Amino acid sequence: MSHATPQTLLVRGARVEGQDATDLLVRDGVIAEAGTGLSHAGATVVDADGLIALPGLVDLHVHLREPGFEASETVLTGSRAAAAGGFTTVFAMPNTSPTADTAGIVEQELALGEAAGYVHVQPIGAVTVGQRGERLAELGAMADSRARVRVFSDDGFCVFDPLIMRRALEYVKAFDGVVAQHAQDPRLTEGAQMNEGAVSAELGLTGWPAVAEESIIARDVLLAEHVGSRLHVCHLSTAGSVDIIRWAKKRGVNVTAEVTPHHLLLTDELVRDYDARYKVNPPLRREEDVMAVREGLADGTIDIVATDHAPHPAEAKACEWAAAANGMVGLESALRVVQQAMVDTGLLDWADVARVLSKAPARIGRLDRHGTPVAAGHPASFTLYDPRPSRPFAVTDLRGRSKNSPYLGRELPGEVRWTVRAGIPTVADGVLLDAPGALA
Repeated sequence: MSHATPQTLLVRGARVEGQDATDLLVRDGVIAEAGTGLSHAGATVVDADGLIALPGLVDLHVHLREPGFEASETVLTGSRAAAAGGFTTVFAMPNTSPTADTAGIVEQELALGEAAGYVHVQPIGAVTVGQRGERLAELGAMADSRARVRVFSDDGFCVFDPLIMRRALEYVKAFDGVVAQHAQDPRLTEGAQMNEGAVSAELGLTGWPAVAEESIIARDVLLAEHVGSRLHVCHLSTAGSVDIIRWAKKRGVNVTAEVTPHHLLLTDELVRDYDARYKVNPPLRREEDVMAVREGLADGTIDIVATDHAPHPAEAKACEWAAAANGMVGLESALRVVQQAMVDTGLLDWADVARVLSKAPARIGRLDRHGTPVAAGHPASFTLYDPRPSRPFAVTDLRGRSKNSPYLGRELPGEVRWTVRAGIPTVADGVLLDAPGALA
């Protein structure tokens, strides 16, 4: 575990969730006081004039690749990327090698996160052994382990067998777990290369129909209702999916859903240049879908934003479109994209951002001391964000091992100025620290 010592910090003039300027005194890993005119001898003073204070960001969907795929990312490098983006907690998907389908593997991931020290790394357990969809993994053992797993997913593989999905929902209900489904009918997406629509037809690429996502979501909300268990829908991307989730919530189904930053901003028109940075699963959709998921996030139909941070080595993207890997890195850019797509358009305010990027994902993942308010008596895990700058997103903004960002060269607003996790700075004055807490 990281041996960094919590700092005594005096944050002056932060606008907590965009409200009036407030001073924050951080001591012994907690926010000791919040108010105006605070002082404390010996504290490191942080000038937060004009900065937005948000609860430490929580990402429910991240690929850290370790163990097994360290050429793409490690827990350490992914944690550094997360801290640079304002995150203090990430949930690590189980598509590692070996698969995170046993108590031993999830405890190993937890320990790697503790050693890195930048963020809390919360493992997600696989639903089925090896993510093969044939038999349930050790769900109870992972839940009872030191990692205390509460989110289970086969990640890039849909739990396609309805009986297996039903049994998983029944099993996790016993310990208030949740199944996070990758909604993709494998038969409807065989050979698919991009969103099915006008652009795919013009380019001659095999289309990925919206119904492949929507049909699985429709089935699973009915199964969740039947079982009375929690369901979470990963990276929802179509207008029809938003309608199904909206219908299910009105019906009282215990379902939550996430949208990625890239599905809030980017469309399938970008595929025309065959730039594999834009190849992702689910694919970039139509402008109409982008507008629909924005509306769904704004009205609460979609609960959270999650990055689906998916690092790949350069050779996995620097190739012909059909051979390229699916996925984009997104931790460092997420907050800036959400500002551009949702705040600057008037669809969300900063309190809403705190909800969809911190409080709600922590609640879904059942992490009680994460995503807590920036207020006296709560853990000192927060992000100080400056919404005023605007500049092109650059390779130098990427602090993980891989560079497959779809935003390189794109003008994005905002900048993370400080990230503090349990009183330990990981980003200070816009600089990612070489070691957590290592202030000059």
